[in-house]
Amino acid sequence: MEVNNILIEEYNKISKLLNYDFRGCKFLVTGANGLIGSYLVDYLDFIGAEVYAMSRSIDKLKFRFNNNQNIKLIEQDLNEPLKINDKFDYIIHAASNAHPLAFSQDPVGTMKANLFGTMNLLELAKKSNSKFLYLSSGEIYGNNIDHDFTEDDLGVVDTKIARSCYPESKRAAETLCVSYCDQFGIHTNIARLCYVYGHTITDDNSRADAQFLINALLGKDIVMKSQGLQRRTYCYVADAVSALLFILLNGVKSEVYNIANPNSITTIAQYAQILANIAKVNLKFELPDEIEQKGYSKQADSVLSAQKLINIGWNPLYNINVGLENTFKIKKELDV
Repeated sequence: MEVNNILIEEYNKISKLLNYDFRGCKFLVTGANGLIGSYLVDYLDFIGAEVYAMSRSIDKLKFRFNNNQNIKLIEQDLNEPLKINDKFDYIIHAASNAHPLAFSQDPVGTMKANLFGTMNLLELAKKSNSKFLYLSSGEIYGNNIDHDFTEDDLGVVDTKIARSCYPESKRAAETLCVSYCDQFGIHTNIARLCYVYGHTITDDNSRADAQFLINALLGKDIVMKSQGLQRRTYCYVADAVSALLFILLNGVKSEVYNIANPNSITTIAQYAQILANIAKVNLKFELPDEIEQKGYSKQADSVLSAQKLINIGWNPLYNINVGLENTFKIKKELDV
């Protein structure tokens, strides 16, 4: 199947699941160059919504969306006063540093975007009476071992290390959303996501699964530096986007929803093996010796339960095998 046909099939499946006509609805999507934001903008454009795509770089926006005249491009540093004062039906805040290298290189910038950026957008939502959806992270839970995280788990994060810039600022931004809802009556929702993958992954993403994909696309063996026994909640980007829009349509005011796929819970090694099989490359392990291992932090499982979202009618469309196969095929043929 050709790439365009794969994407159209995905868009049509999402539309069937949502069963709602967004034509004429006005969306603001921040982080529009990112993995989730860019797929979301593509889908909204496909279904005829009026979509404004916001990012820090207008040049990257123009390149990513190929100067599509249907998409309004907005260059904006969210830490600065907003340049727009339009009214929107929906604001989806997907802008954030979201991979380990960015956290280590710019922890202050990571926190500022999550805090000041969210507050600026909530002020815009208050003025325009928009529904507001904040993309948070499963990282706010910390690591788990004995159960899947539900929205009622509070999580434990060490505030004494700079790496906590991401989960701690996400937690604070969640409280901002709930506070604006409580004080000003804005319809806010929070979506917690983990390990989203897809062809819209950016080249600067330093997560392990992103590096696996780079190797697979180059026809190189996938190399793991650990046994990869930790279980993860992987979610294909099409499912993540369908879940976000489903929350906008059906989410209870100020509620938090995990976005995860119970059909795509695998270990890191299993994920890498599936991708290696699709790309017809080998999976190799280069395990550190005992001395090296002492310097590594102990990694636990990180699995989210999506039962709360499933209970109100959402269901994922793609298991890990199909999601990775689509990712590989599309990314192989498109320079996204």
